[in-house]
Amino acid sequence: MAVSADLAKLLDREYEDKTLDELLKAPVDALAGVSAEDAELLKKAFHIKTVGDLGRNKFFRAATALVDLTDSRK
Repeated sequence: MAVSADLAKLLDREYEDKTLDELLKAPVDALAGVSAEDAELLKKAFHIKTVGDLGRNKFFRAATALVDLTDSRK
């Protein structure tokens, strides 16, 4: 089943036409609102280089799970 989503608000313009596979390999600053400096700090602190690294990071996933669990109780 094909899925379509408008990711324009989530990405810098140059990445809007990329495939999901390409986006996961893109640098973190491909995400709208993440600067090159932010990306460098993520790299230094958590060894995160790509959007995929960010999404798979155990600390970010744990925080997301906690937020989701809390929100589901409401």
